Parts: sequence; structure tokens; C-alpha cells
Amino acid sequence: MHTTRKTCGTLLAALDVHPRVAMRILRHSQIKLTMDLYTQVHDDTTVAALKKLGGSITGGGDGP
Repeated sequence: MHTTRKTCGTLLAALDVHPRVAMRILRHSQIKLTMDLYTQVHDDTTVAALKKLGGSITGGGDGP
């Protein structure tokens, strides 16, 4: 059961679901539990987020 919940949390993060929504889907009472134990973010997702942040700061095309 733990592995399935962790997979669900990780997939929700990959789909850019807001952490509070993921917390409710996983039926956790505290966001820390959802984010620390049930969510894994892959390196390529982190790199993409940093590029998006950089684009929004510099006015490049990768921003929102």
C-alpha cells in the first residue's frame, strides 16, 4: 500500500498538481507528510522548473 501511495504522490507532482490538492487526494492531515514521504521529484523535473524560473526572471520564452 505504501508503494502505491508514493507512486500516486509522485505522479501528482509530475502532473503539477498543487501540493495541497495532492495532500487531500492522499488523505493526509499534514502537508509535510505528503511532501517528505510520499512525493519524489525527478532530476529532469527540477531542471525544467529552474529553466522556467530563469525564463520568467530574464523575460525569456520559458516563463509562464
